[in-house]
Amino acid sequence: MKGANSDETKTVDSLNYQKRHIDFKSLTAEVNTTQQTLYKLGYIENEAYPIKKVNDSTFSVKIALKRKFNSIQIYYDNTTLAPSMLKSFSKRITNDYFEIPFHQIEAILGGINQDISEKGLPFSKLRLSEIEVKNNRTLHAQLVVDSNQKPRTIDDITIRGYEKFPRSFLKHYLKIKPGQVFYLSTIKRKTEQLANLNFAEQLKSPEVLFSKDSTILYVYTKKTNSNAFDGFLGFGTNEDSNKLEFDGYLNLNLTNNLNFGESFRLLYKSDENDQKTFESNITMPYIFNSPIGIELALRIFKKDSSFTTTNQTAKINYQINPKHRIALGITSSESSYLQSTTSLTLRDYNSNFFTISHQYNNLQASNLLFPVKSHFNIEIGTGKRKTESDSEKQTLLTLNASNIFNLNAKNSIYLRTTGSYLQSDNYFKNELFRFGGINSIRGFEENSLFASLFGIINTEYRYQLANTVYIHTIFDAAYFDNKITSVQQKLFGFGFGFGLLTKAGLFKLNYANGKNENSNFKLSDSKVHLSLTAYF
Repeated sequence: MKGANSDETKTVDSLNYQKRHIDFKSLTAEVNTTQQTLYKLGYIENEAYPIKKVNDSTFSVKIALKRKFNSIQIYYDNTTLAPSMLKSFSKRITNDYFEIPFHQIEAILGGINQDISEKGLPFSKLRLSEIEVKNNRTLHAQLVVDSNQKPRTIDDITIRGYEKFPRSFLKHYLKIKPGQVFYLSTIKRKTEQLANLNFAEQLKSPEVLFSKDSTILYVYTKKTNSNAFDGFLGFGTNEDSNKLEFDGYLNLNLTNNLNFGESFRLLYKSDENDQKTFESNITMPYIFNSPIGIELALRIFKKDSSFTTTNQTAKINYQINPKHRIALGITSSESSYLQSTTSLTLRDYNSNFFTISHQYNNLQASNLLFPVKSHFNIEIGTGKRKTESDSEKQTLLTLNASNIFNLNAKNSIYLRTTGSYLQSDNYFKNELFRFGGINSIRGFEENSLFASLFGIINTEYRYQLANTVYIHTIFDAAYFDNKITSVQQKLFGFGFGFGLLTKAGLFKLNYANGKNENSNFKLSDSKVHLSLTAYF
């Protein structure tokens, strides 16, 4: 093939057309294909002359390219297409037309048509009419949208795989329900949020069945093992007696066993300081198929023979979207001093707090070891504490936030901060926050520290040896203030850990050594914790 001149011949040669053919029919088809390629490049006036026979095995054809059009101005109806919709396709947009490179016509019109289809018109078609030459390098044309239909709406939703999947989660969690305009891309994005549920997962992308007068959406889900039983055994040496002491807890979580998305948690903890904790919690989302859920909790704490404290909590929550939830609640507490002798720091009291909280969760379902990438929960409460002789206004603030910074596929940094603050004119020891141990600052006895204000930063450098095995460092720092004893201290914990995910569950081993800012490391400060979380 040759062009009308040397420059045109270079353009034709750059197309890398096939030069060898088995017959004349194949040769003719190659000429036609080359012309079509030139059309798409902007040579819409190109003309192929008759094929000439040079000898028995060689043929020649000349293609005159003529003018090349670099761009096209497409006029459109802005009541059908919004100018904002065209911003991703064109850099030059007015209320009457938009301009695009000529060689991108097919791709851009396809993209526009896809956007129209995803906005409830899945059978729409686009075409250009009234195509005219504006100048030697530019064309203009009229865009015609052939839809001949009203926007499609979802008439029915069919769940396949996990047929008992709670439909209230479709309506209020995924925000998908019959009667909505059918936006395919939006539906795909919403169903991906199934990965944030711990009792179900998406098997594949949703599908849709169109008939003449209905649109049926198919969602494919699978029920996953969401019940969990975990516990840990901790041991260390007593600072006074130098004897080995043990502590631990048992924690049972039951989720979605009734196929309503409900959860139930039961915890029993026995600490080495003769402290016992019992907790139960039940969460019921989307009561009566409404966007409102409720949460009820009971917590009983006993400190040797000194006092017992009972907390009861009731919350009403609203799921804004799969990641954000807000809640309003009330917490009632009652504490009893168990000794017969009088104490200045331990008193009988009861209190009531009205609370508001906000929670954020972001999961990374593809990581089996660390499924929660980010977590944030803040709660503010205000109320009164009452004794036999007086009443005291109080304010409560708690914070729990964490994030995993993924450096690459194997290396990550885990950062967590927790803290609580109780504002009051005076304090009792049995109402102070208790912290220390595997779930707060590591290297210290469980719940051995009392404070009216504390803040903790936990950090870990994690290295994944495999998809199911990792090792990590431990560096914790904390500050606490005890208004009763007028003690303010900084605490530090150092150590390392190991995690292994097996069919039986997640096994963890942590060793940490703790100290305060005024002391050196001691053997008695070291703590070792073994924990196992089993899913069923």
